[in-house]
Order: sequence, then C-alpha cells, then structure tokens
Amino acid sequence: MKRNENLMLLSRDHHFGLLCCWKIREGIKKNIAYERIRDYVIYFWEYHLSDHFDIEDNVLPEAPEESLQRQLNGEHGEIRKLVKCISQSGNLQLLSAFASALKSHIRFEERTLFPHLEEMLGNPSLNEIGKQLRDLHKPFGEEYADEFWK
Repeated sequence: MKRNENLMLLSRDHHFGLLCCWKIREGIKKNIAYERIRDYVIYFWEYHLSDHFDIEDNVLPEAPEESLQRQLNGEHGEIRKLVKCISQSGNLQLLSAFASALKSHIRFEERTLFPHLEEMLGNPSLNEIGKQLRDLHKPFGEEYADEFWK
C-alpha cells in the first residue's frame, strides 16, 4: 500500500533513521572508538530524532487500538532512555541496542501504525495531520563531519 501523502514527511525521516542505524553498525564493525559513534548518536538525537518524536507525540492522534499507542509510547521512551545512557556511558552494547531499537521502531510505525491510521482516519483528519506536519517539520540535512562509517 502506498503511504498517504500526509504522512510522507515522517516516512522520509524514517529513511534517515534507518541510515543512522546502518552508520552505527558500520562503525561498530570497523571498531571505531565508542566516543566517535556516541557523538554521532547525540548529534542525530539533538538535530533530528528528538524533534521527530515530539512531532509524532503531538501531531499524530492516539492510535485507536490501545496496544498500538502503548507500543508507540513505550518505544519512544526506550529510545530516549538509550540516548541518555549512551551519553553517560562507554558501553558499546548500548550503541547496538539503540540501533536495533530505532530500526524496530521505524518498522513498527511504517508497517503497522501508519497503515492502521490510514485505514482508520478519514481524509479530513489525515489532511489536518499533513498540515500540522508541514508547519512543524524541519527538513533534516545531515552535515556531520566525522564520517566514521566510511
């Protein structure tokens, strides 16, 4: 099923999120210093992912199915917690856990939550979501100098 145009900004963000996960995994494979990957995770959080979560939390309506809403809230909370732990730790496993949690969360939204919202909400509601997203969304142009993943 093709993504509703009113949710496309979030789906484009998800592309960058999956790319972030890939970069972290590449850095780990190449035995890049924890601090370099950590700094990238913090950069990605501060300049992109934190705003993305805030927009989703404030613009998307509560999922009609309570279990979907619990999963969305729980995964946002887990990822926020992982970023905080990564910033205060030197534990390489946290980086891998963050990449796995973010990838899983994106897959949940794209494969389950968004199709459910598209099916349950009418065009007026989706159009209002699209309008709010266009008003609040900031395009992400990654300009991170340390390309440790290459």
